[in-house]
Amino acid sequence: MFLKADETTEAGVLPSEEIIAAMTKYNEELVKAGVMLAGEGLAPSSRGARVKFEGGKKTVTDGPFTESKELVAGFWMLQCKSLDEAIEWVKRSPLDGGAEVEIRQIFEAEDLGEGFTPELQAKEAELRRIVESRKN
Repeated sequence: MFLKADETTEAGVLPSEEIIAAMTKYNEELVKAGVMLAGEGLAPSSRGARVKFEGGKKTVTDGPFTESKELVAGFWMLQCKSLDEAIEWVKRSPLDGGAEVEIRQIFEAEDLGEGFTPELQAKEAELRRIVESRKN
């Protein structure tokens, strides 16, 4: 789930204690239900950069970026049984004021087809083990 940016988030306006408390309560519900895998807020695009790849060339553009409706201000990673379940969780969020959340599915190994060979799957599993071991 991606929380879309707006003028406020892009201006770097920090949420109030009330909003933080409401989001913390919502995140607690997600964790208690066993569906939340991760979730973070993102700094404004003025503190970021974009790298464009084209024709073997890499072009770096520093933020801020002009089209805030196309930017992400935060995300949650949930493990739901269906898109409908994810939608129901989004509807329960305390967001308001024109906020918009986009829901996207993460590719699983079986979604990647024949190009994701057993050798590449083994390498991917090894990389995930390394990342997981760094958390401890």
